[in-house]
Amino acid sequence: MVLVLDALEAAAGGPVWLEGGWGVDALAGRQTRAHRDLDVAVDARREAAVLAALERMGYAVETDERPTRVELVAPGRGWVDVHALHLAPDGSGVQTGPSGERWVYPAECFTTGRIAGRTVGCISAEQQIAWRSGYELRDVDRHDLAVLRRLTGGRRWSGPAAP
Repeated sequence: MVLVLDALEAAAGGPVWLEGGWGVDALAGRQTRAHRDLDVAVDARREAAVLAALERMGYAVETDERPTRVELVAPGRGWVDVHALHLAPDGSGVQTGPSGERWVYPAECFTTGRIAGRTVGCISAEQQIAWRSGYELRDVDRHDLAVLRRLTGGRRWSGPAAP
Protein backbone atom coordinates (compact mmCIF):
# COMPACT_ATOMS: atom_id res chain seq x y z
CA MET A 1 0.00 0.00 0.00
CA VAL A 2 2.82 2.41 0.83
CA LEU A 3 4.50 1.76 -2.56
CA VAL A 4 1.22 2.52 -4.33
CA LEU A 5 0.81 5.70 -2.31
CA ASP A 6 4.37 6.78 -3.14
CA ALA A 7 3.69 6.25 -6.87
CA LEU A 8 0.42 8.19 -6.68
CA GLU A 9 2.01 11.13 -4.87
CA ALA A 10 4.82 11.23 -7.44
CA ALA A 11 2.33 11.12 -10.32
CA ALA A 12 0.12 13.76 -8.70
CA GLY A 13 3.08 16.03 -8.09
CA GLY A 14 1.83 16.56 -4.55
CA PRO A 15 -0.48 15.12 -1.97
CA VAL A 16 -3.19 12.56 -2.41
CA TRP A 17 -5.64 12.07 0.43
CA LEU A 18 -6.70 8.73 1.86
CA GLU A 19 -10.41 8.18 2.38
CA GLY A 20 -12.41 5.15 3.44
CA GLY A 21 -10.90 2.50 5.67
CA TRP A 22 -7.25 3.41 5.10
CA GLY A 23 -8.15 7.06 5.72
CA VAL A 24 -9.64 6.05 9.07
CA ASP A 25 -6.58 3.99 9.90
CA ALA A 26 -4.28 6.89 8.96
CA LEU A 27 -6.16 9.09 11.42
CA ALA A 28 -5.92 6.36 14.07
CA GLY A 29 -2.21 5.95 13.33
CA ARG A 30 -2.54 2.16 12.96
CA GLN A 31 -4.32 -0.45 10.91
CA THR A 32 -7.60 -1.32 12.64
CA ARG A 33 -9.04 -3.80 10.11
CA ALA A 34 -8.39 -5.59 6.83
CA HIS A 35 -9.02 -3.57 3.67
CA ARG A 36 -10.39 -4.52 0.25
CA ASP A 37 -9.20 -1.35 -1.43
CA LEU A 38 -7.35 1.92 -1.11
CA ASP A 39 -9.62 4.97 -1.57
CA VAL A 40 -7.77 8.11 -2.63
CA ALA A 41 -8.84 11.63 -3.47
CA VAL A 42 -6.66 13.33 -6.08
CA ASP A 43 -6.52 16.67 -7.84
CA ALA A 44 -8.71 16.21 -10.96
CA ARG A 45 -6.05 17.98 -13.04
CA ARG A 46 -3.68 15.10 -12.23
CA GLU A 47 -6.16 12.23 -12.56
CA ALA A 48 -4.75 11.01 -15.90
CA ALA A 49 -1.21 10.94 -14.51
CA VAL A 50 -2.37 9.05 -11.41
CA LEU A 51 -4.23 6.48 -13.51
CA ALA A 52 -1.19 6.06 -15.79
CA ALA A 53 1.03 5.45 -12.74
CA LEU A 54 -1.33 2.74 -11.52
CA GLU A 55 -1.41 1.14 -14.96
CA ARG A 56 2.41 1.05 -15.00
CA MET A 57 2.17 -0.87 -11.71
CA GLY A 58 -0.08 -3.49 -13.31
CA TYR A 59 -3.46 -2.07 -12.35
CA ALA A 60 -6.31 -2.08 -14.88
CA VAL A 61 -9.60 -0.20 -14.82
CA GLU A 62 -12.39 -2.42 -13.50
CA THR A 63 -15.13 0.14 -12.75
CA ASP A 64 -15.30 3.48 -14.49
CA GLU A 65 -17.89 5.85 -13.00
CA ARG A 66 -16.17 9.08 -13.92
CA PRO A 67 -16.39 11.87 -13.07
CA THR A 68 -17.13 10.44 -9.61
CA ARG A 69 -14.66 7.59 -9.36
CA VAL A 70 -12.63 5.02 -11.22
CA GLU A 71 -11.57 1.75 -9.61
CA LEU A 72 -8.53 -0.20 -10.75
CA VAL A 73 -7.44 -3.69 -9.76
CA ALA A 74 -4.18 -5.65 -9.94
CA PRO A 75 -4.21 -9.41 -9.40
CA GLY A 76 -2.85 -10.25 -5.97
CA ARG A 77 -2.64 -6.58 -4.98
CA GLY A 78 -6.25 -5.49 -4.65
CA TRP A 79 -8.11 -2.39 -5.72
CA VAL A 80 -7.43 1.35 -5.80
CA ASP A 81 -10.50 3.59 -5.96
CA VAL A 82 -9.59 7.05 -7.33
CA HIS A 83 -11.87 10.05 -6.61
CA ALA A 84 -11.04 13.17 -8.65
CA LEU A 85 -11.57 16.49 -6.85
CA HIS A 86 -11.68 19.91 -8.47
CA LEU A 87 -9.58 21.96 -6.08
CA ALA A 88 -10.38 25.62 -5.50
CA PRO A 89 -8.03 28.50 -4.60
CA ASP A 90 -9.51 28.58 -1.08
CA GLY A 91 -8.26 25.01 -0.44
CA SER A 92 -11.63 23.31 -0.77
CA GLY A 93 -12.48 20.61 -3.28
CA VAL A 94 -15.56 19.45 -5.16
CA GLN A 95 -16.33 15.95 -6.37
CA THR A 96 -18.91 15.66 -9.13
CA GLY A 97 -21.48 12.87 -8.83
CA PRO A 98 -22.81 10.67 -11.61
CA SER A 99 -25.89 12.88 -12.08
CA GLY A 100 -23.98 16.16 -11.80
CA GLU A 101 -24.47 16.58 -8.06
CA ARG A 102 -21.57 18.18 -6.21
CA TRP A 103 -20.01 17.03 -2.97
CA VAL A 104 -17.97 19.69 -1.21
CA TYR A 105 -14.77 18.93 0.64
CA PRO A 106 -14.19 21.95 2.91
CA ALA A 107 -10.59 23.16 3.05
CA GLU A 108 -10.34 22.16 6.71
CA CYS A 109 -11.08 18.51 5.93
CA PHE A 110 -7.69 17.98 4.25
CA THR A 111 -5.39 16.79 7.00
CA THR A 112 -2.68 14.24 7.68
CA GLY A 113 -2.39 10.93 9.47
CA ARG A 114 0.17 8.16 9.76
CA ILE A 115 0.50 4.82 8.00
CA ALA A 116 3.48 2.50 8.47
CA GLY A 117 5.35 5.22 10.36
CA ARG A 118 5.03 7.88 7.69
CA THR A 119 2.84 10.95 7.37
CA VAL A 120 0.14 10.69 4.71
CA GLY A 121 -2.59 13.00 3.48
CA CYS A 122 -6.09 12.01 4.52
CA ILE A 123 -9.61 13.32 4.94
CA SER A 124 -10.61 14.45 8.44
CA ALA A 125 -12.58 12.28 10.83
CA GLU A 126 -15.51 14.70 10.77
CA GLN A 127 -15.73 14.64 6.98
CA GLN A 128 -15.43 10.86 6.86
CA ILE A 129 -18.29 10.61 9.36
CA ALA A 130 -20.35 12.86 7.10
CA TRP A 131 -19.59 10.69 4.06
CA ARG A 132 -20.92 7.65 5.91
CA SER A 133 -24.53 8.79 5.94
CA GLY A 134 -27.32 8.40 3.44
CA TYR A 135 -26.74 4.74 2.63
CA GLU A 136 -27.12 1.38 4.34
CA LEU A 137 -24.04 0.79 6.47
CA ARG A 138 -21.95 -2.35 6.08
CA ASP A 139 -20.02 -3.96 8.94
CA VAL A 140 -16.83 -2.18 7.83
CA ASP A 141 -18.67 1.17 7.88
CA ARG A 142 -19.89 0.54 11.43
CA HIS A 143 -16.34 -0.39 12.45
CA ASP A 144 -14.92 2.77 10.82
CA LEU A 145 -17.58 4.97 12.43
CA ALA A 146 -16.74 3.54 15.86
CA VAL A 147 -13.05 4.39 15.31
CA LEU A 148 -13.90 7.86 13.97
CA ARG A 149 -16.22 8.65 16.88
CA ARG A 150 -13.52 7.62 19.35
CA LEU A 151 -11.11 9.94 17.55
CA THR A 152 -13.57 12.85 17.66
CA GLY A 153 -14.80 12.20 21.18
CA GLY A 154 -18.25 11.45 19.76
CA ARG A 155 -18.69 14.97 18.28
CA ARG A 156 -21.15 15.23 15.42
CA TRP A 157 -20.13 16.89 12.16
CA SER A 158 -21.98 20.06 11.38
CA GLY A 159 -20.38 20.72 8.02
CA PRO A 160 -21.93 20.41 4.57
CA ALA A 161 -24.43 17.65 4.00
CA ALA A 162 -23.06 14.30 2.98
CA PRO A 163 -23.90 12.84 -0.40
